Amino acid sequence: MFKRGRVNGLPYFRVMYTIPFFSMARQHQKINRELGEAFAKIVKNGWFILGEQGVLFEKEFAQYQKTKYCIAVGNGHDALFISLKALGIGLGDEVIVPSHTCQATWLAVINTGAKLVPVEVESSTFNIDPGRIENSITKKTKAIVPVHLYGHPCTMDKIMTLAKRFNLYVVEDNAQAQGAFYKSRMTGSWGHCNATSFYPTKILGALGDGGAIMTSDRKIAEFAMAFRNYGSEKKDVHALLGINSRLDEVQASVLRIKLKRLSIWNENRRKNANLYFEHLKNVGDIQVPPSGNMNEKPVFHQFVIQTKSRDKLKKQLERKGIETAIHYPTPVHLQKAYQYLGYKKGSLPIAEKLSQNVLSLPIWLGLEAKEIEKVCKEIRKFYSGKAGIYS
Repeated sequence: MFKRGRVNGLPYFRVMYTIPFFSMARQHQKINRELGEAFAKIVKNGWFILGEQGVLFEKEFAQYQKTKYCIAVGNGHDALFISLKALGIGLGDEVIVPSHTCQATWLAVINTGAKLVPVEVESSTFNIDPGRIENSITKKTKAIVPVHLYGHPCTMDKIMTLAKRFNLYVVEDNAQAQGAFYKSRMTGSWGHCNATSFYPTKILGALGDGGAIMTSDRKIAEFAMAFRNYGSEKKDVHALLGINSRLDEVQASVLRIKLKRLSIWNENRRKNANLYFEHLKNVGDIQVPPSGNMNEKPVFHQFVIQTKSRDKLKKQLERKGIETAIHYPTPVHLQKAYQYLGYKKGSLPIAEKLSQNVLSLPIWLGLEAKEIEKVCKEIRKFYSGKAGIYS
């Protein structure tokens, strides 16, 4: 269970899980040769930023997303930030965000100078509750940022209807849902401008940081292409004040290789999720995530259950060599960095309850059925009392 080693002459111990929460090893075993060939080609060409691989990936990912344009950037936060900037959002504006999400969603809004307005999520889906959005709209509201959390699609038709009614922009945060569908339309293609992340743990993960903006609006695309590159559309010509946020050729080549397999890999995730649904049905007080229906086709970036015994269950699984994770143990509004916003404990009770009850189980690519069955077996033992520590 423990690996012993030394770093800079100092001893360390690292827990070795029989079933880790996340691993890319098996995914990469099948594409190692292609990766090696791609890297060798990039080194030979000697062009590492904004080159051929980046251009090809942007074209291919736009086609995959069914949008006219894709602009690759340095990371998911920048994809959101640039999307908001492209829509002219800044000081004096208000942007509606979900209460339960990764802090990057909130941070991107704050970094534009706009005021963020958190709206509670549906506890069953983890996504922003369309029924609560309207009450948070004011004369200063300029955009809504729905997050397809854990790979579950938001109810985008209702959100787009609200946006049209109040003349608001929609920027989808699709960082955890590449390949998910809502009503036969892919997430990341509904909004006026949409952002995603290619962080290694994502559905489509690079070998480092990366992100992208999707849109079918030419003016938005042109702004984003310049803004990501110091505000330059042409070398040594700067039409606006931009930032440095560019996807390098190595990451673009990795993403191109993986994109070809993404649809198949997503089906594998859905099969693994179905095993969890099968083996965790009516177990203890566990609430499983939405399984999808004719209108919603999730991709299960995470398989997140809810239970009042979360912490005890997590510890018991660790004892059995099974690693789990918590997304997210402290709600964004209660983080120290956001204290200045004035939110207190009890301000967003649904988000707070989720942070106390959610537990993410392993569902990475390459995870085998027998491993999922082992996870579920230990969970059932925990709730049956056979583990000896359940109360």
